[in-house]
Amino acid sequence: MSPDHVSPTRLAMRFSVFALVIGLLLSPIFLFGQATVGTGSIVGTVTDQSGAVVSGAKVTIANAATGQTVDLTTNSAGAFNSGALIPGSYKVQISSKGFSTLSTTSTVLVGNTSTVNAKLQLGQESQTVEVQAAEIAVNTEQATVQGVLNAQQIENLPVNGRNFLDLAQLEPGVQIQEGSTFDPTKNGFSSISFGGRFGRTARVEVDGVDVSDETVGTTTQNIPASAIQEFQLSQSSLDMSTELTSSGSVNVVTRSGTNQVHGQLFGNYRNSAVGTAALPGGSKVPWFREQFGGNFGGAIIKDKLFYFVDAERNRQDLPNPVLFQGPFVAASANVGEPFREIMTTNRLDYQIGNGAKAFYRFSYDQNSDIRPFGSGPSAQPFKNRNNTGSHAIGLDFNTGAFTHAVRFEYLKFRNGIVDGASEVTGAANPLPNVAINIGGGALFDCQPGSLFCSGPNFLAPQQTYQSNHQ
Repeated sequence: MSPDHVSPTRLAMRFSVFALVIGLLLSPIFLFGQATVGTGSIVGTVTDQSGAVVSGAKVTIANAATGQTVDLTTNSAGAFNSGALIPGSYKVQISSKGFSTLSTTSTVLVGNTSTVNAKLQLGQESQTVEVQAAEIAVNTEQATVQGVLNAQQIENLPVNGRNFLDLAQLEPGVQIQEGSTFDPTKNGFSSISFGGRFGRTARVEVDGVDVSDETVGTTTQNIPASAIQEFQLSQSSLDMSTELTSSGSVNVVTRSGTNQVHGQLFGNYRNSAVGTAALPGGSKVPWFREQFGGNFGGAIIKDKLFYFVDAERNRQDLPNPVLFQGPFVAASANVGEPFREIMTTNRLDYQIGNGAKAFYRFSYDQNSDIRPFGSGPSAQPFKNRNNTGSHAIGLDFNTGAFTHAVRFEYLKFRNGIVDGASEVTGAANPLPNVAINIGGGALFDCQPGSLFCSGPNFLAPQQTYQSNHQ
């Protein structure tokens, strides 16, 4: 091979290495002054009573729940930057020789930069001046149109179905799209539409790694709602942490353990006795939904090593009224649509020291759903099964004025579709072994205007696998 000839494989490898080196060199520059992916930060400027900047002031930022502390010194412009901080409540203390110590609190939100500008008063360092933080803080550091929902909102607001994305609808211009509108393989999943745009292009990040379905959109796994600390919705003026999207992104951060042991158990149950619609003729549609689970977290080593475990189980049986036409009216029936899901999220956090921290998270989601496919009256159910496990490792640390965030993820999404006619439970399935379609359209696909559709579903069998290394 001549020196002038380079194979496409080698050329791609050289370009990848070059891009990686440039990215490592430039990423600290771009990340300085903004929140890193999956975390937040605190920045500010320290001045005296005359407005002159105070350089060399000591800044200590402490997490109230985990005891994590970050010690900083203001630069020649009187400014400081905490680097990456997990969402939560922080105590900020600022001191300098010849001035009283200032103490205040600040709330860090995922994907947001909080501002603490301090004006020191003349006095002894041993004297502490408490400054009440504003309840409503305006983010002056970022131009992104965004909103953040915290754990308290997630736990206290009623959500029908407990899907972790449903609360996004509290933000203006945001709507939920059912995954089945994208593809039959996405039954049991949801996506988000920003400003009326199609939800297929929305990105979903969990702890700084991508869980989006690269094939048809939505997500590759669901997260228990009780395992979420905060999630941020960004709609425009997005920064690099949102990866590739033209519509919007969801940035989720999962909960971690704290020095105080905490946990909860929950159970929700609904059935047709509470309230349900009636079929033509007055007959009731029996159905039920039960959801139960809980979480537990605490410290293995106080101020150092923390754990958090969360699990949730969902069971739902919803008969779907299938009303045939013409001479097939007598075959009308309720075709059962059972949904089953189990989810778990488990996390370890380690405080390395002076703001440096690492975490490991394992999440698992398995769900199955039976429903018909097609726009006409159909008794051709298929069973859609999803199985997703993911491992994520994160490291956040500061070097001088630079902030670094490192993430690794391995995710395996497995989808399988089988015929569901033989697995329908809780309701009758007329003529399960007869494939008939009368009234228009292809023989195997139930179309509008069809009088009767029954038998094996044409989608089965098929499999879709997706493996993410990020």
